[in-house]
Parts: sequence; C-alpha cells; structure tokens
Amino acid sequence: MGLTKGGEKLGIKDYARRWLGINETRETLELNKDDRRLAEILGIDLDGVNVKGKGALKVDTVYACIRIRSESVAKLPLKVYQEDDFGVRKQSSHNVAQLLRLRPNPFMSAYDFWKVTETQNCLYGNAFVNVEFDRKTGKPIALWPIDFNKVKIYVDDDTGMSNVMQPRSKLWYVVDLGYEQRKVSPDEMLHFRGGLTLNGIVGLSPIDQLRATVENSASANEFVNKFFKQGLQVKGLVQYVGDLNEEAKRTFREKFEAMSSGLNNAHRIALMPIGYKFEPIAITLEDAQFIENAQLTIRQIAAAFGIKMHQLNDLSRATYNNTTEQQKEFYTDTLQPILTGYEQELTYKLFLDEEIENGFFIRFNADAILRADIKSRYEAYRTAIQSGFMTPNEARELEERPPMPGGDQLIVNGNMVPLTDVGAAYRSKGGDGDQQGEDDAGEGNSSDADDN
Repeated sequence: MGLTKGGEKLGIKDYARRWLGINETRETLELNKDDRRLAEILGIDLDGVNVKGKGALKVDTVYACIRIRSESVAKLPLKVYQEDDFGVRKQSSHNVAQLLRLRPNPFMSAYDFWKVTETQNCLYGNAFVNVEFDRKTGKPIALWPIDFNKVKIYVDDDTGMSNVMQPRSKLWYVVDLGYEQRKVSPDEMLHFRGGLTLNGIVGLSPIDQLRATVENSASANEFVNKFFKQGLQVKGLVQYVGDLNEEAKRTFREKFEAMSSGLNNAHRIALMPIGYKFEPIAITLEDAQFIENAQLTIRQIAAAFGIKMHQLNDLSRATYNNTTEQQKEFYTDTLQPILTGYEQELTYKLFLDEEIENGFFIRFNADAILRADIKSRYEAYRTAIQSGFMTPNEARELEERPPMPGGDQLIVNGNMVPLTDVGAAYRSKGGDGDQQGEDDAGEGNSSDADDN
C-alpha cells in the first residue's frame, strides 16, 4: 500500500519523512580518535573535567593519597606462618612465601605487584588477580593482576533472585581478553575489595562516591591553571560610546584578548582605542574564598582515603607529638584494615585445604611502620627480655642480627617472686635474727659464769 503525491507513488515511511520535513541527504565524515568533532558527536564535553577511573589521578590530592597508600602496602614484607600447639613459626621455605616475597609473576617484582593491586583498589574499589596453578601439584606458581575494566562478575542463582547469594548460588568472573571472553572460577581469582561494599561481592569505588568533591578539586586546579595562563589578568568590562555590530564586537574582543592575555603579555601595557574604557572586576581569590574552599576539598579527599594531613605536607597544625600519634593512627585505622583483607583472601585461596587445616596463614610484617627510634626500641627489648616473654635471639631477629648461642632461653630477674611469697624472705630473716639473739645471750651468760 502506498500514497501518491504529485503523481509520485510514496511508501508510508517516505511519506512520513516528507511530512515531517526530514531531509534524505546524508553526509559521511572521516574522523580519527583525536578529532575534537568526534567527541562532540558522541556528546562528550572536552571542556569539562573528567575524574572517572584513571582520570582522577590528574587531581593532585587524589594522586598523592593513592601513591601513599600503594607505597605503604608495597613496602611491607609478606610472610608465611604456621600456628600449632607449639606456637607460631615462620615458614620461609614454603613455595607461597617465595612467590610473594620475590616475584609474583615473571614481569613484576613484589613491590610493583602490590602497587598495582592497591592502586586498582583505590580507584575502582576492587582489584582482581588471576592465580596460575601448577597442574600436577595444584600449588600456585604465578599471580597475574587484571585490569578492573576487563572483569565482570556474574552470580549464577538457581532461586531466580538476582544479585542475592543463596546456598546453591555460584560466583563467576568473566575476563575480556579482547579476542575472547574467558570464564574464571572464584578459586582461581583473588578478589580484593578496597572500599566499602553493600553486598560483600563488589566493592564501591571511592572515586565514584567522591565524584562531586574530586570534580570540585579538578575544577579548582583548572581555574588556577587558566588564571596563570592568562597572565594573572582578571576579567573586566569594556565600555565604549556608540553601537557596534556583531562583527565589530567579535573583532575587538579577539584583538583585545590577544593583546592583554597570556603569560607573554603579563604586566605589559594594553592599548585601548579612543572612546573605549576598561574596568576590571575586582574579585580576588581571597574575596571568593577560593583558598578556604581548596583546603576543605583537600581535607575531604584525604579523610576519605584515610590519609593524614602531615603526609600531604600540610604541617600547619602539626607538632612532633601529634605527628607521631597520627602516624600510628594511619597504621591502625587506615592500613591495618586493608592488610587484613589482603591476608584473609591470600590465605584462603593460595593454600591447599590440608595446609589451612595445619595452621598455615599469611601476614604482612608491619613492624617497619611502627618502629620507633633506636633508644625506644632497645628500651622495649630490655623490658621484654627481663620480663621473660621474649628471648634475646628474638630481639636480635627483629633487628636483623644473627642468633647467638644461649640466646634462645627465657630469662627473668631473680629478685621477682610470686605475690603469695612477698615478705617471706623478711619473715625468715626476722626469725633467724631472734634465734641468733638468744644464742648470743646464752654465750654471754656462760662467759660471765666462767669469770666468776
């Protein structure tokens, strides 16, 4: 069925297009990925700030916070221990200990591996590491970090309730390799959740939750950048007598901005035509409370990442005592929860079931963070050794010194006695003294009798 217009038979779609005034003319544009028009066609505002994912690293405060956290985790040694009825012992010869201590994979050192992992955690709230196992022994032989954007999590739920884990549910990771998608079981994937989580499966991205604050900081940086590029010239109003058409306005504006803006024109004299007068808008950074707003934004971002202000070189309120205490708080309040999450995931997925039953576990050695000055350390060792709960060789091990013969015995001050025996020595001494006095008195009487 068709419609006729001017003797021309039209289809319904053609008639609708003409009735709506839609032009059939099509244009073909060849654009490369760097062309600005491509972004405009896709609806991307290049003049705005982009703080999504890696774009957040362009904000100096975010970059500094992530650097501090990633380096703090990466510099800590990771060791394997075994706990049994005889106590806790290090297992340095275990294959997992060698893997974590030296090279998790052929392309990364242990330091770089943990920097990558913690950076992904800070940016996306999740970090994924694929575990490569030996087919014969079932032991891990390599750890491969995976980009967060290439991993999707699926819950295979038999009950039909989406996003809810049930006893019969299964969790799968699908990795996009570009040429194929590979399904990975949870046993082969280390999943670290660095941020908050609402369901225990996926972590929340700190950057997404702080987007408004991070965008505020990025906008402030962009404002300062443009402020200096314009030669520290403030905006103003140009007054003139008469009327100008649009072309004359545009020409004057372009010539005036080219003459007065930019670092090359800073502190130079700008010429004005006769009849024109420039009046600057006298709003300074202080009047706009720019500095106060920037400082507040920095503190908000630092607090979200658990970073102390003295770590960002803000020493306005710092003293020796509170800086030391804040460094301890950084470990206990910020770093320790992160390390605990790493330790539990590594212990559960890198050891065999029988090894876990035999008490094997993984732990970061955070003593390097809490190490005080040498005088305080030695005083603490002296107290521990004399109190009988640390051997001299254990103290030497903490100072990376070799053990010495006889240093594995617990020693204690001989003057220390149980509470029930307090005063026994004095009572015994007092009784001996009375008896001795009686003996001396008897000998004196005998001597007197002989004299008589």
